[in-house]
Amino acid sequence: MDLFPSMRTFVAVVEAGSFVGAMDSTGLSKPAISRHINELEQHLGARLLQRTTRRLSLTAEGETYLARCREILSAVEESESELADRSGLIRGRLRIGAPQTFGALHLAALWGRFVAENPEITLDIVLADRIVDLVEEGYDLAVRIGRLPDSGLVSRKLADTRIVLCASPGYLAAHGTPTHPQELARHAVIAYSYWSGGDVWRFTGPEGEASARVRARLHANNGDTCRAAALADQGIILQPDFLIHEDLRSGALVELMPQWHAATIPIHAVYPTRKQVPLRVRRLLDFLVEALREPVWQTRPPQA
Repeated sequence: MDLFPSMRTFVAVVEAGSFVGAMDSTGLSKPAISRHINELEQHLGARLLQRTTRRLSLTAEGETYLARCREILSAVEESESELADRSGLIRGRLRIGAPQTFGALHLAALWGRFVAENPEITLDIVLADRIVDLVEEGYDLAVRIGRLPDSGLVSRKLADTRIVLCASPGYLAAHGTPTHPQELARHAVIAYSYWSGGDVWRFTGPEGEASARVRARLHANNGDTCRAAALADQGIILQPDFLIHEDLRSGALVELMPQWHAATIPIHAVYPTRKQVPLRVRRLLDFLVEALREPVWQTRPPQA
């Protein structure tokens, strides 16, 4: 029995959470995936997965075997990478995670270019705002926005994004334009649920530090939702310029108190620590760094 295809299929099923989900990453049909898993279990003499109509879970034997599979497959990938380094060719699958909005707005158009330049590569793109476990979930690389916690991951900076206070002309015409952070307490705001300061918005400006405890008429864990509410004249938002730069340029949203700075947040690519980073990961990192060298969102609109 050739174990490697079955091991790869087993890992893909666990990472996808289902047989159907593994079809995209493996290119196999559901019956073929089932056959690989059944043959693997028969070969090992142990059940690896508990399967019901509603969920899939690892057995104790499956958890142990999964860790070993990942070690073995990683070692094989490193060996292939050493050979690929000599030829300059890259091949295989790259599993990449990214935040939903940023991934859709600024990364989606890049993947076709990368595949066109590297036709032996297949990409598995997963957009999610949660922090994925790169090692446990089998990611080669993830794009993360914000300060990075201490971890065993390696990072490479891609760009920065500026957090901008803004509102629509319609809202400002009806409620006035604040000129100092403390005035925000009297305004309707649309708050991002994951903002590190919660409902206390802090700024640095001409007078040093200033803050306001805002009263949000709407909380959302998605920046697109906050943006849509602001465009509907519902309140003031504090959002990254990678999301709202086109609205600022068109005048659909107006930056407020530009002399008061909220934050500038780094955008990184992170990947697991390895003795030798596969060439395909290094090629992807170089590609992303170059593609985001001059971010489109950093051209600031003229102030009135």
